[in-house]
Amino acid sequence: MHHPGGNSTEAQGQQHVGSKRNRWGVILAGGDGTRLQPLTRLACGDNRPKQFCPLLSGETLLSHTRQRIAQAIDPDRVLFALTRKHEQFYRESLACIPGSQKIVQPRNQGTLPAILWSLLHVYRADKHGLVAFFPSDHYFGNEGAFLRTIERSFELARQNPDSVILLGAGAERPETEYGWIEPEQAIEGMDGYDAVRVRRFWEKPPLETARKLWEQGCFWNTFVMIGSAAAFLAIIRDATPLLAEEFQAALSSGGQDDQQQKIRVVYDHLDSPDFSRAVLAVSTEKLLVASCGEVGWSDLGEPGRFISALTENSGENSWVAAGVCSKCGLTREQIVTLSGHGEAGVAPSESLALTFPA
Repeated sequence: MHHPGGNSTEAQGQQHVGSKRNRWGVILAGGDGTRLQPLTRLACGDNRPKQFCPLLSGETLLSHTRQRIAQAIDPDRVLFALTRKHEQFYRESLACIPGSQKIVQPRNQGTLPAILWSLLHVYRADKHGLVAFFPSDHYFGNEGAFLRTIERSFELARQNPDSVILLGAGAERPETEYGWIEPEQAIEGMDGYDAVRVRRFWEKPPLETARKLWEQGCFWNTFVMIGSAAAFLAIIRDATPLLAEEFQAALSSGGQDDQQQKIRVVYDHLDSPDFSRAVLAVSTEKLLVASCGEVGWSDLGEPGRFISALTENSGENSWVAAGVCSKCGLTREQIVTLSGHGEAGVAPSESLALTFPA
């Protein structure tokens, strides 16, 4: 197990105050969210990605993510990785965000380019920066426990400057639609600072494998990651040296317009590289996993998982209307269809415990 080094309480306090100034956050908001489009079309009347749709408590998932991480990272040090074609959906909500905090990609080409571009931006601004990456469309039933893990992981990243910390959610079932993290050894006790090396990743395993991973105490991969900008860049350069070199060359000189033109050329020949497969899977010796515990995490990747998260959310949506669920604004029939319960013949009032107006 890896623990922060032992310093005096006073020294630790001084270090913590300084560390807050070196914290950066990146919200990954460039995905197209196609799997949830049946629900977002019903809710918003268009094909906007789920992160820009007011699905929970009348606020967008992006807004929930911003509010959640504001407790750990100063808002003026939070970057937004976006794509140009979604501008109509985020223009108003991010109008108050300076352009320097928006990484606007020519198009969605996978997670690796968005992460690499954001890291280069942070590293130029703060060579000692610690960076946390957050998907913009995830849900946490227990945000307090999640945020406590964020605090622990920032400290772990400071004490292990060459490592990247992955946050694993305690698995609640043998899920076959999530990625899994298999640790080198079990994490026990969680005294606030424990983390272990990553043995390997499992992407959407078959049910038999998922059961074994669940029984072994493996974690769901939240894709929340924390580490120094330098550590992230090092594992990317080792795994994909040509891509790292291209981005470095495109963004190292010239004005913003010139850089945008150069980066468009780079994006034109990208093959949508995935950060998990292209980088994390081949860098396990540089990775640690810290457990969030069972925090009610969901990636809201398909309607059924969204409905499950919805039943735990007590807020009201602004677009509720008569005859629809007072939480999500959908009719009983729509919810049953989207959640997949219709074929089983289970009544929505019994299976989903939703609240409808009298």
